[in-house]
Amino acid sequence: MSQIFKSVASSPSVSTSFITDSGTAIPALNVLNLTGNDTDINNDNGIRVIANPNGSNNAVVQLTNRITGTITTTDATPTVLVTVPLGVTPGTYIATGDLTAYNLTDIAGGSYTFAGAAVTDGAVGTEIGTEVRNIFEQAAMSAADFTFAVSGNDGIVTVTGIAGKTINWNCLFYYRFVS
Repeated sequence: MSQIFKSVASSPSVSTSFITDSGTAIPALNVLNLTGNDTDINNDNGIRVIANPNGSNNAVVQLTNRITGTITTTDATPTVLVTVPLGVTPGTYIATGDLTAYNLTDIAGGSYTFAGAAVTDGAVGTEIGTEVRNIFEQAAMSAADFTFAVSGNDGIVTVTGIAGKTINWNCLFYYRFVS
């Protein structure tokens, strides 16, 4: 049986810093804390990594172009769930997303999807057409509703609950922007 021996003149190199999309993360005692979250920051790739704060041993993987919100309604008053500023750069947005709702009073649920578009000149936004919606709800949720609209220079998702019913709402949508 033959044996091969190869001496190693040096140990393998270990990264001492990681350049991210926003800043540099520097491991402390070879430890880099890596966490994740989502952000409404516009990034066509849909993902980015940042050092938080810059120069620390914390790096955050972020899913971009995402808007989330939650709210509870107890009546039939239209209530803003999320507001998204369209910004000062003229351009066009498309948003696709979903809402889910749970009626605590009647133990019933509903889920909804939508697609909508808007254009802004940087000062005033305009909805392009009307949002396209899919509605999946139990009978006890049939009076509940939602809209995606543009007001001023903001995209707005509004929900309408049901009088005398406690409804928890959750919204997640993605957007694309081009200028």
